[in-house]
Amino acid sequence: MIKYNFDEIIDRGKTDSIKWSKKYLKENFEDEKIIPMWIADMDFKVAEPIVEMITDRARHGIFGYGHKSAEFMEAAVNWQKKRNGWNIEKEWMLFTPGIIPALNFIVKTFCCPGDKVIIQNPVYHPFANVITNNGCHIVNNPLVLNDGKYEMNFSGLETIAQYSKTKLMFLCSPHNPVGRVWTSEELKQLGEICLKNDILVVSDEIHLDLIYLPNRHIPFGKVSKEFEMNSIVCTSSSKTFNLAGLQVSNIIVPNEKLRKKLNRKLSSINIAPGTFASVAQIAAYNKGEKWLEQLIIYLQNNLDFIDKFLKERIPRVKMIRPEGTYLAWLDFSDFNLTDIELHQLMRKKAKAEES
Repeated sequence: MIKYNFDEIIDRGKTDSIKWSKKYLKENFEDEKIIPMWIADMDFKVAEPIVEMITDRARHGIFGYGHKSAEFMEAAVNWQKKRNGWNIEKEWMLFTPGIIPALNFIVKTFCCPGDKVIIQNPVYHPFANVITNNGCHIVNNPLVLNDGKYEMNFSGLETIAQYSKTKLMFLCSPHNPVGRVWTSEELKQLGEICLKNDILVVSDEIHLDLIYLPNRHIPFGKVSKEFEMNSIVCTSSSKTFNLAGLQVSNIIVPNEKLRKKLNRKLSSINIAPGTFASVAQIAAYNKGEKWLEQLIIYLQNNLDFIDKFLKERIPRVKMIRPEGTYLAWLDFSDFNLTDIELHQLMRKKAKAEES
């Protein structure tokens, strides 16, 4: 078995990486020497089978139009069954070049300008942009921090779900950035509220494979048949296997009526997986599991290091221990800083040391 070296430092400065672009850092953070930790993009080399299959495909020398091959879809179907115990059909899957494009298409398909979409802050910030850029309104049901753990406010959700013109709920599962892996009971409560109020659940499950034991990811559509038929589950190999630059995602829509409606919108712009995106997904899902298992151990050790460092060196900063994702959500509230003061502190401290 290959032993992967996640300690290897790889220079990404000249690879058109938005994360490491000095020009981008200068324009957005006013300092090109700041350590770029602002985007969920790992600096680990991908699993060797992915590199090998992409290299073999590149040697073919022709990169014409691609399509959703049976092997491409079967790889995703088998992965869901093996990792999450959810039996999906390949016919349920639609392709989009990333989950944010998918969310845009979903809002355009199922909402009209002026309609409302529920989110639960603090949450992945593009959710808000997707909603407002399509002329819709955000309805926020903030998570509640309870004894160092974030929870859903179900009484608040019950109230806002009854607002007129509320059509969708964006569920982040596992939740980015607080790292919650929602339990079956939590998903059931959310699903029942949305069913009762005729709200379609759009579940962003891009971090579904990055889970720390004893937690277990439960796909929203697996909780019940009723939820399966009232959901669109957005998945991708990109976060799991560090493939974000290949623009690939699998949008699972079990409800045929919903699927046909969304597919009409997607078909209008004729999108399909690119050559290397298709190859990478097949390699990742069919041959990348050992890499993932080693990655989870490495990430767990990183979290242990952060936790120990904070307790010893900056005890007033608390880490909200993630149950999933590779993000560490830090609580600076003990310092009573304004947003501007905290931003300035982060910019001052997040500097690379001079060599």
